[in-house]
Amino acid sequence: MNLLDYLPGVPDFPKPGILFRDISPLLANPAAFKEAIHQLNSIAQEFDYTHILGIEARGFIFGSALAHHAHKGLALARKPNKLPLASHRESYGLEYGTDSLEIAQSILPSGAKVLLLDDVLATGGTLISADKLIRSAGFEVVGALTFLEIEFLNGSALLNQHQIINRSVLKT
Repeated sequence: MNLLDYLPGVPDFPKPGILFRDISPLLANPAAFKEAIHQLNSIAQEFDYTHILGIEARGFIFGSALAHHAHKGLALARKPNKLPLASHRESYGLEYGTDSLEIAQSILPSGAKVLLLDDVLATGGTLISADKLIRSAGFEVVGALTFLEIEFLNGSALLNQHQIINRSVLKT
């Protein structure tokens, strides 16, 4: 099964020059989504982790399914002001703006080993921010996993420069 067949590109969204990959068709097809999680799990086994950090919003989808499949804990990196509890925050730049991520201070147990998970690796800014967020909260990041990497944006190289081991299921 070619999973790229389930990820149509939408050119110039959210701004000119960006090719947005729509995961909706993949999620709507049970066999394709099951295969995506199977492939994510195969790669995740390279890492020694206790928890997955799903990054808002599409990282929640893949993160929750993988956490369930792998019998691991799941924490969520949220956009600003979505958490009622005390939280840690990290700001970062995107290819089309800036944003921040937050995680509740009390969500991960002492000694947690965290695998960062997002749907797409573009420039790497979101995953670098998630790495800083988890490390500043006192936890270990064991690596980053994405479903799709957009290679020409060189996000993987930037993650490597920040010493973040990273893997992707698909590359375009």
